[in-house]
Amino acid sequence: MSDKIYNVLFLCKHNAARSIMAEALINRLGKGRFKGFSAGSNPADIIHPYTVDLMKNMNFSLEGQGPKAIDAITEEMDFIFTVCEDTAIEDCPAFKGEPMSANWAVPDPVKVEGTEAEKRLAFSEAYRMLNNRISIFVNLPLSNDRTKLQNQLDDIGL
Repeated sequence: MSDKIYNVLFLCKHNAARSIMAEALINRLGKGRFKGFSAGSNPADIIHPYTVDLMKNMNFSLEGQGPKAIDAITEEMDFIFTVCEDTAIEDCPAFKGEPMSANWAVPDPVKVEGTEAEKRLAFSEAYRMLNNRISIFVNLPLSNDRTKLQNQLDDIGL
């Protein structure tokens, strides 16, 4: 088994909910094999309070995390995943290396209207979807066959 640690960037528009969740999830589920990052094309000022509550209830620490702009990421990435519909890979600046990318769009829980329970349910559903996708990803064999791996990455987002 390789000792390489893979850098994984999750992108979203505001970097206040889905991408923050994804960063925390990959850091936990990746068990030291993956290092997560997140950023936004138009970052919010703070992590959404429902994200903070949900992640705290799931025993995640968000210490050191917060919304940041894409250009604040200086590390070389191995993988880049967009997790919202309105931040396309094409809009990203060039990153060092040859990162593989895919769109794993998850509905924006921040946009949900309704009761507090309905809004919090939307955050839980976003978390569930991300948890499922990241669980699959961290268990993929990261072979040298980039075409096969790209197809698998794309399939995870479907």
